[in-house]
Amino acid sequence: MTEAWRPDDEDERSRRGAWGSVKVRVPAKINLRLSVGPLRPDGYHEIGTVYHAIALYDELTAREGDNLTLTMDGEGTGVLALDESNLVIRAARALAAHARVPANARLHLRKQIPLAGGLAGGSADAAAALVACDELWGTGLSRDELAGLAADLGSDVPFLLYGGTAVGTGRGESVSPVLARPTTWHWVVAVADGGLSTPQVYAELDRLRATDAAPPPVGQSDDLLAALRQRDPLVLAAALGNDLQPAALSLRPALADVLDTGVAAGALAGLVSGSGPTCVFLAADGKQAEAVADALADAGVCRDVHLAYGAVPGARLV
Repeated sequence: MTEAWRPDDEDERSRRGAWGSVKVRVPAKINLRLSVGPLRPDGYHEIGTVYHAIALYDELTAREGDNLTLTMDGEGTGVLALDESNLVIRAARALAAHARVPANARLHLRKQIPLAGGLAGGSADAAAALVACDELWGTGLSRDELAGLAADLGSDVPFLLYGGTAVGTGRGESVSPVLARPTTWHWVVAVADGGLSTPQVYAELDRLRATDAAPPPVGQSDDLLAALRQRDPLVLAAALGNDLQPAALSLRPALADVLDTGVAAGALAGLVSGSGPTCVFLAADGKQAEAVADALADAGVCRDVHLAYGAVPGARLV
């Protein structure tokens, strides 16, 4: 017979999880502004971005185990590798090495964020693994300490530990929160059939820019930050931008039809998310978002459509 759980056991139950397991929910990210500068000596491009976490989630469950394993269901099942190349496994091993604990856990990933979609699904899952394994193993790292490990795993991983809305610099790994009054922004997410390789999109951007005398400097986001503070979706719509969009459209011309369909249906703005091919649309309110989503679904220009809102917190226990 199981001993009754007492209220004063709540903190320990939270740390170790119910019945030896921990579940973490982590959002997708979009880039409200993505400015891409020149290629750096380390092979990355200098970027300036404003990250925004939206309510489209993956979930990672971590349980005690004798070794480190990963299973999954949902988006990408049968396609996404579950071996040592997976960011979830890499994140767990990085934490174990840092904390000097055995990397033993049974991890199960439930994916809703599409693969190679410009929504940082892999980075989100790495952030979830850091939070989940920190709780499961009781390593007790702060969010900032986890972010230090996250930066070595991928440019977007630190942001997805924090969530909300934040400015990203460097290659995106250096993040600072945007200070603005809480506002709910309504989004429609149009998922493409198939993904795009982020390195391929950056290479295409370099090709398109090859005739320029010099790569453009990283743009400023002052107008976008001011738009967020005004809390007016029309103002925000006018400030959205993505330097990678021409490259994504060059590689996947059909995305222009997706963007045109969403805007014609009443979206205030549409843009390719990150390196694509997912397209996101800003709506004035929830009702308008539903109308845009219905129009995209009826037109058959994308594989799937999601309603989402932001900003939401990053990887969190549930």
